Amino acid sequence: MKIQFWGATQTVTGSQHLISVNGSRILLECGLFQGRRRESYERNRNLPFDATTVDALILSHAHIDHSGNIPNLVRSGFRGPIYCTFATRDLCAAMLRDSAHILEENVAYLNKKRARRGEPLLEPIYTRADAIASLKQFVSVGYNRPIPVAPGVTCTFLDAGHILGSAIISLEIEEQGKRIRLLFTGDLGRRDLPILRDPAPAPEADVLIIESTYGDRLHPSPDSAEARLRDLIVQTCTDGGKVVIPAFAVGRTQEIVYALHRLHLAGQIPDVPIFVDSPLAVDVTEVFRLHPECYDEELQDFIVRDRHPDPFGFDRLRYIRNVEDSKALNDLEGPAVIISASGMCEHGRVLHHLKHTLWSPRNAVLIVSWQAPNTLGRRLVEGHKKVRILGEEVPVRARVEVINGYSAHADQADLLAWARPILHRLRRIFVVHGDPKPASALAGGLEGAGAKWVAVPSEGDTFEID
Repeated sequence: MKIQFWGATQTVTGSQHLISVNGSRILLECGLFQGRRRESYERNRNLPFDATTVDALILSHAHIDHSGNIPNLVRSGFRGPIYCTFATRDLCAAMLRDSAHILEENVAYLNKKRARRGEPLLEPIYTRADAIASLKQFVSVGYNRPIPVAPGVTCTFLDAGHILGSAIISLEIEEQGKRIRLLFTGDLGRRDLPILRDPAPAPEADVLIIESTYGDRLHPSPDSAEARLRDLIVQTCTDGGKVVIPAFAVGRTQEIVYALHRLHLAGQIPDVPIFVDSPLAVDVTEVFRLHPECYDEELQDFIVRDRHPDPFGFDRLRYIRNVEDSKALNDLEGPAVIISASGMCEHGRVLHHLKHTLWSPRNAVLIVSWQAPNTLGRRLVEGHKKVRILGEEVPVRARVEVINGYSAHADQADLLAWARPILHRLRRIFVVHGDPKPASALAGGLEGAGAKWVAVPSEGDTFEID
């Protein structure tokens, strides 16, 4: 068996790991690389392998850095099945079309400039038609149900507790009379978070591919995050201002909505209007409602005990899909809470809300997720006094707060605690999906805990496993 690492190596984006076994090639994930515009375009458009030679794809979850280049893989000639959980397939149906829409818009914007300069026009990495076509190849599988995916290879999805439908991938491999179990964490979730079940315990394995997004740090508790959310809303609304929360449409939006629902029921926040302004978040929330099999006991009890059949809806909350209704929020008088995508403030309706709120010290912006370098969200976190939004310089007078306790990624302690029970048997550990510092820190932590062999692969590295 051979493993080639083509993405999410010493970075947190573009997950792609290619396994060659028994004459078949199995791709673990096909995510979009997200970085500087020119580099991202070139890397995503030009796959590092021949798509026609890939026999099957196995997807851990729907986040775009794990799934976002699937339409291009299919466009490039991949014709095999795409295995994932039921909820992941339903999320991808919304997210891949949305991703295509953004890619098409970005290329249209660039082509206007290129046309004026007489430069050749670009094609989008893929189109909405490509995204829709790729959905025909998805094969949905329930948790804990083994399924053959290639000669001598059986796949089982275990709950990863990261986002709805997220899975740890367990591969039982028989090659030349030898048996090997390979585990791939995808993105591992945290224990005791609301909505989703905790990650499943790690079964014993021979080879582990483990994420390291937060491999060098610890998260604040979810309870402290909710207390800070409450305090910020109370203070801002008392001042007569608005709270704008840039939030990823998948996971973070639903988590914030559920927290606001509980705070509202408890009378801990003012009775102000709350809006979720993101068509994708509206679609994704519908997918959440369709998959109660992913809920944890706390959410199940909330639905039954408190008689709230919809944890993601209550009387002060309104979901916005229509463009005109979104624009009307900018003229809204009085306090309000607006949750809008994108989570890193790079595109989407949140840009308009930031443009209309950042100028006033009465308002607040709440950052609830990690912000990549060179993004508007990162500049706000860094305390820039002026930022450029939709071509205009906007003064930053609003209060900017950061709450890190909502992260859906396991931190260093979580990752080590999950892996520690199986370290005695593991022959190889590969640390991926982390920037160099957290990846190295996790590798060191694993070695300190007793791991026999740990590597932090670089892009293109190939390893033989016998």
